[in-house]
Order: sequence, then C-alpha cells, then structure tokens
Amino acid sequence: MSEHQAPAQPVPLSVWRDPWHFLAFGLGSGTLPKAPGTWGSLIALPFVPLWQLLSGWSYPLLLVLLTVFGCWLCGKVARELGVHDHEGIVWDEMVGIWITFWLAPPGLIWLLVGFVAFRVLDICKPWPIRWLDVNVRGGVGIMVDDVLAGVLAWLVVQGLHIGWGHLVG
Repeated sequence: MSEHQAPAQPVPLSVWRDPWHFLAFGLGSGTLPKAPGTWGSLIALPFVPLWQLLSGWSYPLLLVLLTVFGCWLCGKVARELGVHDHEGIVWDEMVGIWITFWLAPPGLIWLLVGFVAFRVLDICKPWPIRWLDVNVRGGVGIMVDDVLAGVLAWLVVQGLHIGWGHLVG
C-alpha cells in the first residue's frame, strides 16, 4: 500500500440488512474488493439503455430526482456508518454514469467511451472536482464530485460524437 492509499474500510453488515444501505452500496456492488467505485459504475451500465428509452425531458428529470435522492441517501447512510464517505457507497458513481449517458448515442463503443471517460475523471478528480470533494461535506459532498465528473464525461462523449460525425459526415 502506498502512503497515499487509505486502508480499505470494512464492509458493514448493515449493507445486507438495511435496504437503504444496500441501495447506497450499489445493490451490493460497493462491497466488492478493489475499486468499489468502478464496480458501482459497472452495475449502473445496464440501466443506461432503459433510461435512454425515456422521451423528452424524462431522462434529465430522472437525473435530477436521482441526484437529490442520492444526496439524502448517501448522507443518511454515511451518518449511520459514522463516516464522511465510505468507499463502498457508490450510489454517487451510479448517478455520475447515468449523467454521462444522457443524449449519448447508442452502442457498445459509446458505453465503453463514456465509462472510461467517467472513471478517469472520477479517479483523477481535476479541478474543481477535487476541491469540491475535499471541501463539501454530507450527502451533497458525497454526490457533488461524481455529478461533476459525470457532467465532464458527458461533455467528452458529446464532443467525441460530434467530432466523429464531422469526420464521417
């Protein structure tokens, strides 16, 4: 373990007993060893084609509702666990992935592009993501860095799609 890595946090048994904890832990995906945020992002991917079937403003409205719900959920579970942001809480990564794919073109290649863009931005946390991650507390603090990483990944996907359209169009 490098000096910059925090020791892995133990998985609370409440994940398997409390439905709010189970949901915050990404349907249990946040309990997997090594890179729980990546597992949480992966568990969110099968929902993307379903969300993309929504018409008009339904998808962005759903994103707002899931984000607001996530602020409450992540804050509640973190308080109950007595930590600021347990690494196994991955609801925030799930919402970040769903933001990434709003208006994204269909297809496996775009799922891969969006997934990689989101994970890189979530892990590297460029400014202002890192500042927000460090300075904003509670449920909003848990959600805000992943929401912003999702918005930036969304811009990457949209930019690449538009650029690709100009190249082949």
